[in-house]
Amino acid sequence: MAGDGKKLHVAMFPWLAFGHMIPYLDLAKFIAQKGHKISYLSTPRNLNRLPKLPPYLSSLITFVPLSLPRLDELPENAEATMDVHPDDVHYLKKACDGLETELSRFLETESPDWIIYDFSPHWLPPIAAKLGISRAFFLIINAWFLAYFGPTSWMLNDSVIRPTEPDRLTVPPEWITFPTKVAYRAYEIKRTFKTSSKPQNASGVSDFYRSACVISGCDALAIRHCREFEPNWLTLLEELHQKQIIPLGLMPPSVEESGGDSNNDTWTSISGWLNKQDVGSVVYVALGSEVALSQDELTELALGLEISGLPFFWVLRKPAGSTEADSFMLPDGFEGRTQNRGIVWKNWAPQLRILNHDSVGGFLTHCGWSSVVEGVRFGRPLIMLPLVLDQCLNARVMESYQVGIEVPRDEGDGSFTRNSVAESIRLVMVDKEKGSIYRKKAKEMSSLFGDKVLHDQYLDDFVQYLENHRHASRSSSISSS
Repeated sequence: MAGDGKKLHVAMFPWLAFGHMIPYLDLAKFIAQKGHKISYLSTPRNLNRLPKLPPYLSSLITFVPLSLPRLDELPENAEATMDVHPDDVHYLKKACDGLETELSRFLETESPDWIIYDFSPHWLPPIAAKLGISRAFFLIINAWFLAYFGPTSWMLNDSVIRPTEPDRLTVPPEWITFPTKVAYRAYEIKRTFKTSSKPQNASGVSDFYRSACVISGCDALAIRHCREFEPNWLTLLEELHQKQIIPLGLMPPSVEESGGDSNNDTWTSISGWLNKQDVGSVVYVALGSEVALSQDELTELALGLEISGLPFFWVLRKPAGSTEADSFMLPDGFEGRTQNRGIVWKNWAPQLRILNHDSVGGFLTHCGWSSVVEGVRFGRPLIMLPLVLDQCLNARVMESYQVGIEVPRDEGDGSFTRNSVAESIRLVMVDKEKGSIYRKKAKEMSSLFGDKVLHDQYLDDFVQYLENHRHASRSSSISSS
């Protein structure tokens, strides 16, 4: 019962994407540091690809493999979004739904005090509730993204977005009563929700419906947000969903705990190059690997980096689910022309270590929430090139704080030019008047985003909530069953 001093058993079930699994693992580590037992559930190949646990936590965190059902539409050994083409992720969701029986058996056998789950398993809350297991939905991104799509009832009937109403999300919805510039642009809606107009959805369940189910069935909604930054959105979430909203802080990662050895060959090679560059001169470029640029976008970005005249370190990884036949091409002669001042790195790179290096003076990013937190945490001004989903809304918020700028795009099709890329980079990195504002604001904001004491206190409060509310719904679930 609450407050009895017994250690908890917490099960964790993230969505099958490393952008989700890593924050879940970070949260698992923090809970385990308090002496609680963690069962981290995912598929075997995903578990094998996670960062290794520090020895002092290995006895407290157990990786529990679940067998992902085989679908003909998925590549062999595909167990995460990075293994499939973005257009085929709906098959991965169907396969993930096939984990229901095995996960249910685990919950019945192990009877954890809590299960912390992601947006995908719409079927999970009633199963856990019937077993008297307390439930938390952990949203790995911020409050404004979820709040933007309205109350649970709207999400349940998919009335948030219709392919026939593309302009609906280009203005803040009526339930947002405070001033904000958070809104989508028309071209972003087309790119983000392009699958909404497609009849095929192998799982038969939309993301909006999934999210509404996991929210309505949870005891608490934990979110990577803090009251010191945009607090109005947290209040709005409570009003929209009538749930306990628990901010976890921004969970800023530390370089020391980011995995990998600073003396390994990868970092030795990268740091050797960075050490030769002037302080604050390098633009670090990383747009993730989940969403691919088109060939035209890739070409314009590359030529923009070249025209900028500044040193760059560009992490350019193969898009999710791509094959050799889908390979993207850099402009003819690009790497030769820029070899003395730029690196195109085509493998995994230690992003935290790079951002923390003194030679890095700006971050050209797709504005995924983890990347935003990491960039601002080190005081790097942002050159923002959002592509889909929360990235677009994140860019609006960060630009309003003047910690960076968005690369100008054509309002019709969202295209950008090499000149707009080059001008944006130079403005943020070297401009002595307006650009100095962005650099100053990013440094100032780093004191909040990188405040480990503050953000660890949020996590402490969450762990205390878990300790005090274990099996909070046992009596009600038993009486209703």
